[in-house]
Amino acid sequence: MVKISVVIVNYRVKYFLEQSLRSVRAALKAYPMEVEIFVVDNHSQDDSLDYLIPRFPEVRFIANTENVGFARANNQAIEQSTGKYVLLLNPDTVIAENTLYEVFQFMEAHPEAGGTGVKMLDGDGRFLPESKRGFPTPWVSFCKIFGLSALFPHSRIFGRYHMKYLSPDECHPIDILSGAFMFMRRETLDKSGLLDESFFMYGEDIDLSYRLVLAGYTNYFLPTPIIHYKGESTKKGSLRYVRVFYEAMLIFFKKHYPHYSKGYYLAVKFSIFFRASLAAAYRVVSFPFHKHGKTDKKEKVKWY
Repeated sequence: MVKISVVIVNYRVKYFLEQSLRSVRAALKAYPMEVEIFVVDNHSQDDSLDYLIPRFPEVRFIANTENVGFARANNQAIEQSTGKYVLLLNPDTVIAENTLYEVFQFMEAHPEAGGTGVKMLDGDGRFLPESKRGFPTPWVSFCKIFGLSALFPHSRIFGRYHMKYLSPDECHPIDILSGAFMFMRRETLDKSGLLDESFFMYGEDIDLSYRLVLAGYTNYFLPTPIIHYKGESTKKGSLRYVRVFYEAMLIFFKKHYPHYSKGYYLAVKFSIFFRASLAAAYRVVSFPFHKHGKTDKKEKVKWY
């Protein structure tokens, strides 16, 4: 019986994906389990598949003829998968040899767990706060948009967005599983449904995490570390990222908080786009000061 179905969506990051697949291969060599691996290529229009297919014959590749978005691409593979658990993994991640085994054992021992996330570190070994986040309720969103969460990051009242009051070195129940590493029970997905394809990119992990909880399960954070070269697969410094990210926040708010008045919704919409405008302006102003000629991150850390 297949224990874990690993699903990775690729869009023009073949070298990062190669490193990620090698780390998965090393993990299965260290802790053998029945695992199937899917890679969905979202019409990269480069030689990603020609490069990767001969190097990873154990992987099932799905080649899309257009970029269908992150949610739909993941759903394509999930619908074909057969594992007891489904792991959505970013192509710009590197897992440790014990990652799959430890998370699998945790899920086996905690039947109330709908999904589990892990401790993500960037390429320099720094903890990524999006490893554990709170749902963007109206209050949490307000604190995030207007900077209260940044001013009081360790407050349980104002700092729930990144839950910095919880130790990154301990296991905790959390709200949101990061889309970079979402380890979920298939029976949970059968109850909650798959990723909402209304989200082209960003926000779909928040939405699915919310529905896992609505289905009666608990999401967990495990201090098992992985490397996530944040932004390599999505170019988070771009203005397009700013627009798509904040539009995803609006989709989530409108979907899950429809009982709020139209006036309140418009106020939130204005606040979100105000914050998006500030973020976009900052990126434009700071662009000339960005460092160029950085060392290729894929050479920095090898865990396999």
